[in-house]
Amino acid sequence: MTPVELSRTVLHAVRRAVDAGELSVAVPERAVVTPPGPGGCGDYATNIALQLARPAGQTPQRVAEVLRRRLVGVGGIADVVLTGPGFINISLDEGGSGAVGVGLVAEVLRAGGRYGHVERAGGAVVRLHCAREVRAVVVGEVVGRLLRAQGVTARTSAEGVEPRWTDVLGVRVDGGGSEAAEVSVNVRPVPVADPDSLLALGRDAGRWALLRHAGHDRVRGGAEGLVQREVNPLFRARYVHARTRALARNAADLGFAAEPGPLGEAQAGAGAGAERVLLAAPAAPAALAALADHPRVLAAAAEHRAPDRLARHLVAVADAALPLLPGVLPRGGEKPSAAHRARLALAEAVGAVLAGGLSLLGIDAPDHI
Repeated sequence: MTPVELSRTVLHAVRRAVDAGELSVAVPERAVVTPPGPGGCGDYATNIALQLARPAGQTPQRVAEVLRRRLVGVGGIADVVLTGPGFINISLDEGGSGAVGVGLVAEVLRAGGRYGHVERAGGAVVRLHCAREVRAVVVGEVVGRLLRAQGVTARTSAEGVEPRWTDVLGVRVDGGGSEAAEVSVNVRPVPVADPDSLLALGRDAGRWALLRHAGHDRVRGGAEGLVQREVNPLFRARYVHARTRALARNAADLGFAAEPGPLGEAQAGAGAGAERVLLAAPAAPAALAALADHPRVLAAAAEHRAPDRLARHLVAVADAALPLLPGVLPRGGEKPSAAHRARLALAEAVGAVLAGGLSLLGIDAPDHI
């Protein structure tokens, strides 16, 4: 069961509870499932009970218990535990996270750079209006992309855009649109103290400097965005993406391709190859958890008009995946196995998420570094 399938299962439980008269609420369009937080347990957790408690006129714990009874015994679910004020923690059956990992990687590869995007017709039109200031315009442009990735019709306008912002940072606003805006949002982050120094960084490093900090924080530094070393978070994200693309090219040269599957099912026998499988396995859950969290991060970044959340998440994805990359390809006389194909699939899934996320930020994801 993939996170998307689990989300649908949770929504189905809500519908069944509504149909049975146990809950009197409108069924939401989506149920967010994420890896459990501190104090949680199992493979995934959802806060949908807290979301539905007020409209249902019941406590979150009561709503959670209603949904727990509906989820226990569903195919693919081994256990459901309630924690905290009403969090529902779900353990998946037979292999749990391993089975989830295979489905999750396949899901990411199917969606590519659009993994985590939502197709939704209609809805409110959001108008984002930016001050005549470089950070406001860049943030507003990216928030518009994030909203559109969540199926929201968004239009951006600004009090003014200087030509050099477009020339250097590639920033553009819609400035029009025939729809009447139902929601208007003023985008006014803390202004940049020295726009000239920031523009001197160029498009990618300049955008990263503007977007990586929360809007209420000042833009700090910036020059480190040009450093091609691990101390630079932007470099790490782009480097891991480039490594995943290189692995795909090298695998093709060796005659094998990505195929989602268990990471530990190597067929190379004993020896160094088997050791690498065991070394790769402990790092896999962190990478899979980061991939599974991507749709939630995109939704939260759009809802809170906070591109910095996506920027930080992309660095977390890259950092979680980096330890896995050395074990993707066969070494020495080793022949490509099912485990190599599975690890290549995970690497390609990481590359797809990084490319898609960087694209939303307006930053290039190079195939070569």
